[in-house]
Amino acid sequence: MLHSVKNLENSTISATDGQIGHVKDIYFDDEVWTVRYLVVNTGFWLSGRLVLISPISLRKPDWQGQTFPAVITQEQVKNSPNINTDKPISRQNEEQYFDYFGYPFYWGGVSIWGDGHFPDVMEPYYAGYEVDHGGRLRQIEAYSRIEQTRRSSDDPHLRSCKNVDGYRLEASDGEIGHITDFLIDEQSWAIRYIVIETSHWWSGHKVLIAPEWITGIHWPGKTVSVKLNQESVRNSPEYDSKKEWSRELDISLYQHYDRQGYWDDVTR
Repeated sequence: MLHSVKNLENSTISATDGQIGHVKDIYFDDEVWTVRYLVVNTGFWLSGRLVLISPISLRKPDWQGQTFPAVITQEQVKNSPNINTDKPISRQNEEQYFDYFGYPFYWGGVSIWGDGHFPDVMEPYYAGYEVDHGGRLRQIEAYSRIEQTRRSSDDPHLRSCKNVDGYRLEASDGEIGHITDFLIDEQSWAIRYIVIETSHWWSGHKVLIAPEWITGIHWPGKTVSVKLNQESVRNSPEYDSKKEWSRELDISLYQHYDRQGYWDDVTR
């Protein structure tokens, strides 16, 4: 099932022993278009400090009730690395975060979550688990070498959904709308679709664009490019946020653009 990112805003995140806070923003990986962190405002109990909560920590969320239980304690959250969410989150920040919670790194693997397709299959090393320190050290060294090979610069790849809201969509023959929301897969936390508002062209019309159809993103100019013409986008199946998106609608949309469905891709 798919869920709107905007519907996640202000959702309650709870620890095993009490409330953590409410979702303020969501950070996604712009290389594989997957949600990596919820930015949570802790409110009164940590004086409004913003903390990162990974989907790895979450279990059996109530999407309709907007409540998300986490398998970590308030004390773990309190003592977690203090990362400035107003600045780009670097891989060094992430290493510090994952080391603290004892989670295996998701980068360097063959799937969007390390060697798995879903965040909850990543084996945690938090309190109560015996840590193989030698194996952990070897993993850190191996993944660090992979990162050095893949990235010649420290270009951040974690983006704020709120910051990307409003980016303009450029079709092959001109501008066609702007980003207004994202739809995420409830199991993998992958972003399946970007919701495009086309009201300046067609009143009240919303359409969906899959991330894999994007051919370029100009972050300074706040534009997203697709190799689709305006007419094909205009005639694509309309998105109605009041109706539950189904596999039948998936198929209709992908057939409209003559693309292979993401559900056929075992890596995602």
